[in-house]
Amino acid sequence: MAIHVYTAPSSGSTLIKKKQQDVLSFLEANKIGVEEKDIAANEENLEWMRENVPENSRPIFSESQYHGDYDAFFESRENNSVHVPPGLKEAEAQAKQQA
Repeated sequence: MAIHVYTAPSSGSTLIKKKQQDVLSFLEANKIGVEEKDIAANEENLEWMRENVPENSRPIFSESQYHGDYDAFFESRENNSVHVPPGLKEAEAQAKQQA
């Protein structure tokens, strides 16, 4: 299981590119399973996202469950309240064993 992050790497917006990279870097640094879904290069990803996401959102999913857009992610990160579904974070399991 992994968090699906829908991205558009070929976007002309440097702000969008930076947000996408910040999310991916945060997830990878925290050993959270992530699968990047390119909506610019894959029509199926784009169609799935259009059918399953509130309009004007840049989504984050785990499996098929919508977890919010980039702005909600950044707000959670700033508040140290990013919720990671069980089984996605390897370090979390190791910490429990050591406690």
